[in-house]
Amino acid sequence: MSENSEGTMFKNTLSKTAAAAAVLTAAVVAATPGIAAAVSTPLSCVRIAAHFDLARQQTPENIALAPDGSAYVTFAAARQVARITPGGSTRILATLPAPPDGGIHTPVLGFALTTGIVRAHDGTLYFLYATGTADLTGLWRLRPGGVPQRIAALPAAGLPNGLALDPRTRTLYVTDSVLGTISSVPTTGGTPHTWSTDPELASTGFLGANGLKIREGALWVTNLDRGTVLRIPVLRDGRAGPVQTRATGLAGIDDFAFTGHGDQILAALNGPGEVALVQPDGTHSTVLTAADGLQNPTSIALRGDTAYVLSAAYVTAKDPNLVLAHLNGQAM
Repeated sequence: MSENSEGTMFKNTLSKTAAAAAVLTAAVVAATPGIAAAVSTPLSCVRIAAHFDLARQQTPENIALAPDGSAYVTFAAARQVARITPGGSTRILATLPAPPDGGIHTPVLGFALTTGIVRAHDGTLYFLYATGTADLTGLWRLRPGGVPQRIAALPAAGLPNGLALDPRTRTLYVTDSVLGTISSVPTTGGTPHTWSTDPELASTGFLGANGLKIREGALWVTNLDRGTVLRIPVLRDGRAGPVQTRATGLAGIDDFAFTGHGDQILAALNGPGEVALVQPDGTHSTVLTAADGLQNPTSIALRGDTAYVLSAAYVTAKDPNLVLAHLNGQAM
């Protein structure tokens, strides 16, 4: 497929995805009383640390931080994994092979995309790739200085999205936003095991289970369609416990990060173009908006008191970027 053809396909797909996301967001907002909270100020010193190139399909989807101040991101539409230096420069580490059909059969979205990413202590990157084809969709690994390789196949009919690593058990967990599942895979790779199919993970028409984190013996997961944050305990035998709904009314919630103050989280609200501070009791307030540079935020990570927020500009189609902000003590 030529570069011009790929570019045209991406633009058409981006337009369709934006329309679907806008309709979904409008529906969720309309159905959720009081969803727009007053803007508070637990974040300060907000700045755009890096701008990405939309013409090169650099729509950042997920982020993992390294001790040296680097950030590793997936560029969804470009099918890439990249390193962002502390100074804001971008280095492409890997570009995954395009499916023969160009990715048009990727469920819901219609284009091949890299999604969730995590970094192990030895620098190994694990990330997800969705193509709608059985030969490429799955969990991939990139060792320092190596080349990407698929270590576990995932269903071509699904959309693997969120990824979390439990270093204690060397287990990776994967959300599927189309199938409404969470699967587990050992870091060595192999056949995935379906860990949870709870109905609260299912979509209501667009994308369901999305962002994923591990905290104190439980998996926390968002559901974009339902605007919820869920907690699922990991039982002693490794099975999934009963799902607990910890927050609602978060229209278009994508990825999130714990602030370090108990179960308090910062959540990226993709469609509304906001970041919300969600308290342990489920209440939330808006802390960043488009006025701070957000362009459909997709993911959040924290290093100390610094919040890293990626924006993919899926709907705005203007300025995909990386925003940094200082987390103040009042976020406690």
